[in-house]
Amino acid sequence: MPAAYSLIPGLDDIVEHGDPQRRAQAIRQISELFVQGAGHFRPEHVNLFDGILTGLVPETAIGARAELAERLAAVPNAPPTLINQLARADEIAIAGPLLSRSPLIDESTLIDIASGKGQEHLLAISGRSKLSANLTDVIVRRGDREVVRSVAGNAGALFSATGYSGLIKRAGDDGILALAVGQRDDLSPALLEQLLAGSVDVVRRRLFEAANPARKAAINKTMLQITGGAKRAASVRDFSAAQRAVISRHQAEGLHESTLLDLAKGHNYEESIAMLSAMSGVRLSTIETLMTGERHDPILIMGKSLALEWATVRALILLRLGPNRVPSTTDLEMARVNFERLAPTTAQRVMHFWKTRQSA
Repeated sequence: MPAAYSLIPGLDDIVEHGDPQRRAQAIRQISELFVQGAGHFRPEHVNLFDGILTGLVPETAIGARAELAERLAAVPNAPPTLINQLARADEIAIAGPLLSRSPLIDESTLIDIASGKGQEHLLAISGRSKLSANLTDVIVRRGDREVVRSVAGNAGALFSATGYSGLIKRAGDDGILALAVGQRDDLSPALLEQLLAGSVDVVRRRLFEAANPARKAAINKTMLQITGGAKRAASVRDFSAAQRAVISRHQAEGLHESTLLDLAKGHNYEESIAMLSAMSGVRLSTIETLMTGERHDPILIMGKSLALEWATVRALILLRLGPNRVPSTTDLEMARVNFERLAPTTAQRVMHFWKTRQSA
């Protein structure tokens, strides 16, 4: 097919000796010619354009290559060697359009690129209309927060058990990711339970509000299972050894906030609850009930009433959630702001009410 050669006089010379500007001009003209006739070209014609353009692309300016990639990204019979060459470029302006849209890049090439390139390349791949489970395994493992949120929100992405496990683990401290995962149609009841068990209250509420009726019913059922399990687990806790340890510590050195902080950070649940009871004068069973409730507010009130520092209150919030759950940054910051705003007199009145109620 001589059209390209007749359209660009001296093409051989441009390929061998042309400066970047002449190469860019030739690429633009040839790619426009290709796009105009792509629907009618036979494989041999595509191969001809492939050979010409791959000969021009090296040493061509980034802008020209990026323009070429954008022009060919959605063409189903674009020159395959050229597409593979451009998709592997380090510059995301060149690779990005092809990684996100080109139908010519096969799964093995995408996995190879996802395994070796940076976050911008992963983000581009995460937006493709279809993603295999093998590919999303790599994206979830290597992607940063933005990338993982993107792939979780992609309805055309498939996830293996390993991929979903990675998503749910990372959703524990990322409320936006938890919402994206929780709204996926392919999320099984077992995975929904894992997601809800690792999410803080505010994320659970948002998941429920955004869910369709069927998913709302599933969330309600799952939450009953989770909270029921938590109550059963709480009911078998033995605080006798913890109480003895606190009494011994009280007699030897007194009860200090620094000790409570160390206990909470070490996830020594029983001894932390026993120490809070001793410091506040609130019955241990009452403290336990408040700690296993749905909200952080009781911890904020106890902390403010006892004049605890935020670091200690924060450690108690993390203790309440357990060693495998982490609140989102937003949820934790909201708790800090509420703690700072809470008046000591208000907290002390609530503490007095708790003591009065338990006496009654």
